[in-house]
Amino acid sequence: MREYPGSVFLADCPARLAIEIIADKWAVVVLFALSRGPCRHSELVGLIGGISRKVLTQTLRRLQGYGLVDRRAEAGRVEYTLTDLGRTLVRPIGVLTEWAHEHGAAVVGFQESEAG
Repeated sequence: MREYPGSVFLADCPARLAIEIIADKWAVVVLFALSRGPCRHSELVGLIGGISRKVLTQTLRRLQGYGLVDRRAEAGRVEYTLTDLGRTLVRPIGVLTEWAHEHGAAVVGFQESEAG
């Protein structure tokens, strides 16, 4: 198989960076939560089951570093929002969410049949 510039198999490919960003367990969930509108840290903790405050903070900082999330502090209130770039991921994440709803039970069933 021939490698072309921009191939996801190349270490310096932007597509690989995109995959690394969204492959993070919590990044997609946080981005999807923020697609509903601005949220405070405590709101995100309450909305996203199973995420610790520390992991949420780390995830938000990483997403800020990629230019996907913006942190706004006004009058002692900190809110997180998606940037224009972050909003470009809402549709692809929605497609993944639909896939999970449609096929998640099949994946769980397969895992259970393999374990038994």
